[in-house]
Amino acid sequence: MRLLFDENLSRRLVDLLGKEFPGSSHPDLLDLRGSSDTAVWQHAREHNFTIVSKDNDFRQRAFLIGPPPKVVWVSVGNAGTEAVAELLRSQVARLEAFGASAEAGLLVLELPSGPPSTGV
Repeated sequence: MRLLFDENLSRRLVDLLGKEFPGSSHPDLLDLRGSSDTAVWQHAREHNFTIVSKDNDFRQRAFLIGPPPKVVWVSVGNAGTEAVAELLRSQVARLEAFGASAEAGLLVLELPSGPPSTGV
């Protein structure tokens, strides 16, 4: 599975996840920096990428238009690049099953919630 990370995610993810997702890329590496969502969507469709984003834009496109391309929406708030990489790394089997599904167009991944705050 080749992932195309949205501009809202670090291009470092390409290297951090190169072993798990070879051939993945980022708009900065494809001369798509600042391109419209439509252009990124079209590129992903034409080049067999699955889009990974934490914005709602591509999630909504997945609902309205459907695949291809498939969309992975990472609900991570302001989590850093390492946390996003670890989330994707921990879900490789789930991502592969999603990629192999003929019907699925959207996969939502969330960071596990930590222990509740005790507050004072």
